[in-house]
Amino acid sequence: MAQKTEKKQKSRISPIFKRAIAHLFTKPATTKYPSAKPVLPPDTRGRLIYEIKDCNAIDFGSGPDFRLDIKVMRGSTCHVCERDCPAAAIKIVEVDGKQRPQIDLNKCIFCCQCVETCPRGAIKQTDLYELAATDKESLIMKPKYTQKDASP
Repeated sequence: MAQKTEKKQKSRISPIFKRAIAHLFTKPATTKYPSAKPVLPPDTRGRLIYEIKDCNAIDFGSGPDFRLDIKVMRGSTCHVCERDCPAAAIKIVEVDGKQRPQIDLNKCIFCCQCVETCPRGAIKQTDLYELAATDKESLIMKPKYTQKDASP
C-alpha cells in the first residue's frame, strides 16, 4: 500500500514540474497596454460622436447648404435616440432654441442602438475606448453650436 502512494505522488509532481518549465518559455498572456496600443477589430464599439449640424435636418440631396429643420416643418423634434436608448443615457436639452440630445457616457452601455436608429446619422460610433476621467461632468457630451455648424 505504501508503494501505491509513492507512485501517485511522483506522477502528480511530474506534470506540475513539466508545466512550470513550459511556461517559462511562452509569451506572457498580458500586453504592455499603455505603451503598446492593442489592435482592435473593425466592429469595436467605442465613444459616440454627435454631429449637431446633422440632427433634426432633412437633406433633399441638393448639397449641405439646402437643409430644413424638422421642428419648423412639423412642430416637434425627432427624439428617436432618447426613446431607443436602453440605459437612458440620452436626454433632450434645448440649445439655441432647438432641442438636441445630450449623451451621458457615464450611463452609456455602448450598445449603439442610438447610432442604428438615428434617421439623420447625427450620432456615430468610433473605436475610441479610453474614457477614463476623474470628473464625471467631463463624460457628459453637451451639444454646442459652433460658428461653422450654424446654418445660414
